[in-house]
Amino acid sequence: MSEDEWWRDAPTRTIKVENGLRARSTRGDIARTWWSRRFIEVLEELGLGGRLERGKRYARQGQVVSMSLSPSIVVATVQGSRPAPYRVKIGVKAFTADQWAQVEQALAGRALYLAKLLAGEMPTGIEEVFEGIGLRLFPNSFAEFSMECSCPDWEVPCKHLAATCYLLAESFDTDPFEILAWRGRSRQDLLDSLRARRGGPAVAPEPGPDPLPDDPAAFWAAGSVPPAPAPPAPGAPGAVLDRLDPLPVLLRGRPLTEYLRPAYRAFAEEA
Repeated sequence: MSEDEWWRDAPTRTIKVENGLRARSTRGDIARTWWSRRFIEVLEELGLGGRLERGKRYARQGQVVSMSLSPSIVVATVQGSRPAPYRVKIGVKAFTADQWAQVEQALAGRALYLAKLLAGEMPTGIEEVFEGIGLRLFPNSFAEFSMECSCPDWEVPCKHLAATCYLLAESFDTDPFEILAWRGRSRQDLLDSLRARRGGPAVAPEPGPDPLPDDPAAFWAAGSVPPAPAPPAPGAPGAVLDRLDPLPVLLRGRPLTEYLRPAYRAFAEEA
């Protein structure tokens, strides 16, 4: 046997991991939301379905030791049959700054999309927003993917890569912003840009300390006491709702404020 085939004589029993990253799903499909299922469907459409199944058991056994996501790349370590965990990388093409500017301009006019993202949901029509400017949120070809694993298996994805894909899909379940971050835009950067494009209020700087007086003795003197604020003028119950910007939230097809006004009237009557 040549030195290049040393791995064929290595033990094949998987080394169990304590406190590994374990898939929450114990049977059936792992992805729960439409957007994480879409990610798995894309991989299956690329002909990876049968090979992905081999990693599902690894994901459920907790063989993934660590996983981190950053723009355009996911890095993980997965324990196999060798003492040292294998190093796994899954890359995807991140959108450019100009492309993200077009996406944000399209999203800025859709208040409901922003509300759903803030509620931890991926809007069902968001793929059409990306397609409208010639982009795809989910990769649709191997040219957009790069997959690497340090294991000796020549198939891509191997079970270590597949296990990482399943845990990645579950992380998308928990936080849809991770899909966007993988494509190159962090949650905070995206929200800041959308608020700015929608004309949101700027955050005023916090006031600094008052300057010291020229006379040191005046530092210990009592300053003038500001007048007490005038009590608020009585108004109609729920008047505060009229002072707010329209809430981008609908409940059963009606604005949320229509449901809040009766509650304000009831509070006023009790008072």
